[in-house]
Amino acid sequence: MEGTTADLIRAQLRRLRVAAGLSQEEFGKQVHYSPSMVSAVETGSRPYDRSLLARADEVLRSGGLLVALQRIAEREGQPSWFLPWLDAERMARQLRVFQPTLIPALLQTEGYARAVIRCDDLLSDEEVDRRVAARLDRQTVLTQPEPPQLIAVVDEAVLHRREERFWPVMVHQIEHLIAWAERTQVSIHVVPLGVGVHIGLSGPFSLARSEEGGWVAIMENQLTATPTDSETDLATLLARWETVRNEALSRQQSIELLDRVAKSWT
Repeated sequence: MEGTTADLIRAQLRRLRVAAGLSQEEFGKQVHYSPSMVSAVETGSRPYDRSLLARADEVLRSGGLLVALQRIAEREGQPSWFLPWLDAERMARQLRVFQPTLIPALLQTEGYARAVIRCDDLLSDEEVDRRVAARLDRQTVLTQPEPPQLIAVVDEAVLHRREERFWPVMVHQIEHLIAWAERTQVSIHVVPLGVGVHIGLSGPFSLARSEEGGWVAIMENQLTATPTDSETDLATLLARWETVRNEALSRQQSIELLDRVAKSWT
């Protein structure tokens, strides 16, 4: 399915270019590609990326068509079990996220997301690029005109992975968290190291509440993630959410801790 949409994107790119009366050379100059690179993209021998499609939409005045099609392709590339959660996340009015091992996906910088995804050495560079783009696209839920309220709880240990080559990425990531934490619709809370063992260490989970008031949850593991709207599961996870939230610092205390950690990295 992803390949079919990719073929459609290439066909639409060529159709729009021809309709605009631009040769491959003329179009290439405007999007900073050589004629041979434009040809390679249109024939499928070279992959396109989001930045090219964005420039093409602007040059060809297509109203964002190519980028929109790319978002569809990225969505189609997601495993079927993840799609119900993507729908719940996109339509949510409230989001609750707990992460004991990583920065939550909705708050990751591109550099951090790429570093985490790149850890899987079975992935090709093209697949890594696709997954990073899909993750960043998910984050647009927080920048839409009426974004959901997001409350994220992270374990402090997440902030202290001090491999030297990872330092610039981590500094930028923590600064990014501070910037988000200062927005009205986002609240970030840190469970300090001093808390020790707590129920949240059993694993990450997220909760989404719709406009109508219903909840959906997702639980992650190494191989998959399980969406659920079971009343029993939701009752358990909502109770666990209250527990980990109560273990965490206040919003302002968490920002101050993030600031101290960022300074310790530099």
